[in-house]
Amino acid sequence: MKQVIEVNGIQLYAHHGCLKEEELIGGHYMVDLALLTDFSKAAENDDLIDTVDYVELNQIVKEEMAIRSKLIEHVGQRIHLRIRKELKGILQLRVKITKLTPPINGDVKNVAIVISDLDVY
Repeated sequence: MKQVIEVNGIQLYAHHGCLKEEELIGGHYMVDLALLTDFSKAAENDDLIDTVDYVELNQIVKEEMAIRSKLIEHVGQRIHLRIRKELKGILQLRVKITKLTPPINGDVKNVAIVISDLDVY
């Protein structure tokens, strides 16, 4: 049995982008996480210590998104690496960053990057 934890729709305001305006004005972003893990012990004993804490995941995302980068690819890689390094029990991980209403020529709702070693998605 595969057990997946998802934290979806982490909404943030950040200053990523190659344009000077993006650095100054910033923009809206959404981050989604999916983690393959084994939370069977936590499901049995109802103890947070035996699963991945959503609060810690959210905190890592917020801290990394607060560090300005030109590319969301760079931010996504930092989030992925930091979660893997700091949190135990994660077998596979998927990080998706969506930049809402990007400043590109055209009517584009969003752009997104995905960094994943998750084989169930």
